[in-house]
Amino acid sequence: MSKDNSPINRRSRNITEGVARAPNRSMYYAMGYKEDDFKKPMIGVANGHSTITPCNSGLQVLADAAVDALEAGGANSQIFGTPTISDGMGMGTEGMKYSLISREVIADSIETCVNGLWQDGVIVIGGCDKNMPGGMMAMARTNVPSIYVYGGTIKPGHYKGKELNIVSAFEAVGEFTSGRLSIEDLKGVEQNACPSSGSCGGMYTANTMSSAFEALGMSLPYSSTMSNIDEEKRLSSAESARVLIEAVKNNLCPRDIITKKSIENAVSVIMAVGGSTNAVLHFLAIASAAEVEWKIDDFERIRRKVPVLVDMKPSGKYLATDLHVAGGIPQVMKILLDGGLLHGDCMTITGKTIAEVLKDVPSVPRSDQHVIRPLSNPIYAEGHLAILKGNISPEGCVAKISGLKNPSITGPARVYDSEDDAMAAIMANKITHGDVVVIRYEGPKGGPGMREMLSPTAALVGQGFGETVGLITDGRFSGGTWGMVVGHVSPEAYMGGTIALIEEGDSITIDAHQLLIQLNLPEDEIARRRSLWVKPKPRYTRGILAKYAKLASSASLGAVTDLHLNLDQD
Repeated sequence: MSKDNSPINRRSRNITEGVARAPNRSMYYAMGYKEDDFKKPMIGVANGHSTITPCNSGLQVLADAAVDALEAGGANSQIFGTPTISDGMGMGTEGMKYSLISREVIADSIETCVNGLWQDGVIVIGGCDKNMPGGMMAMARTNVPSIYVYGGTIKPGHYKGKELNIVSAFEAVGEFTSGRLSIEDLKGVEQNACPSSGSCGGMYTANTMSSAFEALGMSLPYSSTMSNIDEEKRLSSAESARVLIEAVKNNLCPRDIITKKSIENAVSVIMAVGGSTNAVLHFLAIASAAEVEWKIDDFERIRRKVPVLVDMKPSGKYLATDLHVAGGIPQVMKILLDGGLLHGDCMTITGKTIAEVLKDVPSVPRSDQHVIRPLSNPIYAEGHLAILKGNISPEGCVAKISGLKNPSITGPARVYDSEDDAMAAIMANKITHGDVVVIRYEGPKGGPGMREMLSPTAALVGQGFGETVGLITDGRFSGGTWGMVVGHVSPEAYMGGTIALIEEGDSITIDAHQLLIQLNLPEDEIARRRSLWVKPKPRYTRGILAKYAKLASSASLGAVTDLHLNLDQD
């Protein structure tokens, strides 16, 4: 951001332009502003509240707390809404195609309001998965003082003595179709998995991104694992507003905080907590928005040196509420910091460095908890999000290898040109041990929108195939997915990637030990098939799906829409 557009200069222009600004101020007077209010900073409150999803249905109380704190602290609050798409509700439907697209829409809408209204700062409040990267991308683009308030996690559900979460319901479908669960118990799980407002409770995408934002320095310590319905979450929102006012006074902006070193911190925490594959896609996008050099291979560089320390679902035992009680993200960060795996000199939105924020956090996790482990006793010696390459995905793709006894498989391809076709085959019990399911034409452009594959992966787990069936796709996975799964295959099928050339029964190897994803065919046969391949017509020709398909970059670059824009060319 140029000096003329800094928050200080924005505010001084609002104050000093005198007569020329009178018509603008007239509209503020209509909302109850007084003359002295124009000397105060104008702070945007990007409120993701909606009754679309439990992830966002508890946000209004947080927005109200932030507004009260802003007004009490001598700032003017300017509230505006942001849209959301519920991944859990859209899963397995055409609606899921809008999920990743909503990340871009959220970023665009916040950028539009912050810059269009010449705001001096912004507090972004969100819950569901794409609220967070969308909000952070907008913060990086506008580069006015900003803070993220995560809406908070959901508490666990219970049924017949078992603790439940949203993934329990998806896996129950597979258990039912394989005859391992009665219809009564399927309904019992379905009706009790989500007991209140808050985002999905494991280390799925929402809690992964909230944890990463805390490590990035763009949200308050301990805020990322709080429950939405607990009073401490409302108090944290108010404190976030107070911290933001100080950041505006000090002109502390996102690009002072979002650097290559702070992204390394965030990714280190993602590895340590066993976070979602979606974090790869989203941090590529956030780094792009902040104009920080960050590539898909950087995730593999971090993975090799950071162990998994936190035993979290989907492949582990615990939920975000358990992590919070055990010491939260600050405890995880302190362990990494003391182990030389975190940059302590990175600045945070509080005005303190990471090392200063963590000064009073114990160096060793408490002995009365089993969620967080010390460096001397990790769950896995290396991170769980592996970047695989090979002739199927020369640009790189993402495998989540936690929870697997042997993260490698070679087997015959079972090929489907959509998630719907694959799901029908799984539900009809057409997949068996040793198969490698291929779901293609679900990439950023081909889907469009990279649908998440929680329905088929959870059904496979529920049928008992979590360790013995592979699945590769140019689409994405939910943070709740686990198993022998590989997503974000790039180039995607729609762009003529090798995944488009796979035929039923071809031998495919997935080997996380060798970081390999390979179609076991001679190169001349692959070349022959490529010469015969015909690009399909786009599935949509109007509206936002068509626009996204036209603009989206490869998943290996974050699937963003503004990477290659050149207004001088058609």
